[in-house]
Amino acid sequence: MILNEILSYGVIFLALAAFLAGFIDAIVGGGGLLQIPALFSVYPKETPATLFGINKLSAVGGTFVAATQYIKKVNLPKRLMIYASVCSLVGSFLGAWTVTQISPDFIRKFLPFILLLLLAFTLKNKNFGLTHQPQTQNLRSICFASVGAFGIGFYDGFFGPGTGAFFMFLFVRFLGFDFLHGAAATKIVNCLSNFAALALFIPTGHIHWGIALWMMSFNIVGGIIGSIFALRHGSKMVRVFFIWVVLALVLKTANDSYHIFDFIR
Repeated sequence: MILNEILSYGVIFLALAAFLAGFIDAIVGGGGLLQIPALFSVYPKETPATLFGINKLSAVGGTFVAATQYIKKVNLPKRLMIYASVCSLVGSFLGAWTVTQISPDFIRKFLPFILLLLLAFTLKNKNFGLTHQPQTQNLRSICFASVGAFGIGFYDGFFGPGTGAFFMFLFVRFLGFDFLHGAAATKIVNCLSNFAALALFIPTGHIHWGIALWMMSFNIVGGIIGSIFALRHGSKMVRVFFIWVVLALVLKTANDSYHIFDFIR
């Protein structure tokens, strides 16, 4: 059951996790790697749907604020971003609805290998994401952005881990963005996909508002600092964060599916 003592050790721990998650999320995504395990460790008896709802509401604050920070400093193609954002929103809502009908467990086994391929491609191509040559003015680019954002948005609503990395790869690999512009675009479309998931979590009561808003405030601070950090240090540093976050995702999802680190216990 959710505790009410705002100044308890567990809630302070959640505040720290939310801050770090907001910081990482603003740069490359992947904040759920910190927030979700923290929620499950503090509230092990709470229903998973409620904890996922808290995570989404907390994360959407930081993501939204980070997106506004990027918009002020980074020039993004408006037409393409509108298409991508709308498709991400619709895809995420449909994904969240689909997960109420069927289990997403079948994806779990494949996810580590998909992320590993993404990591290998990034490491192999040393200059990947360091130059900004956007391809946004033709129908092919609009279709790539729309179909890609819809598919990744659907995945976000249906399952979720690695969504930020997949959005980043879409913008950098297929649309010619550098990592800094890719981070900015990712925050915008990911913000919309988070709102869509909340559209299902909130009406069904899977939100504990006190804890979620407490965490959101720290997530927002982390998001502001993370976006300032990315804007100051540019694509090279964002690339480094991207590699480490994807590596962490590979290890975590592989352990979730195949329990490769169980021997440590």
